[in-house]
Amino acid sequence: MPLAPETKAKLMGNFQIHTTDTGSPEVQVALLSERINQLTEHFRVHRQDHASRRGLLILVGRRKRLLEYLKRSDTERYQKLIEGLGIRK
Repeated sequence: MPLAPETKAKLMGNFQIHTTDTGSPEVQVALLSERINQLTEHFRVHRQDHASRRGLLILVGRRKRLLEYLKRSDTERYQKLIEGLGIRK
């Protein structure tokens, strides 16, 4: 199930670099993190949903690649993003 438009707009508003920004790494990671959190809650109820679990692993890998890119290119933006999302250390 995709993200609700209201949730998506709120996340984009919080992590945008400028007003028309929809594809920066920060926005992409924020959207992926929200979807990962939703799937994690889904698995608390539906433990044997292995097809969705595969999708979750794909999303986690995509988020990891984006975070590695951001860490390589701009460490300040990376630190700000992980603090804002509450992921990692």
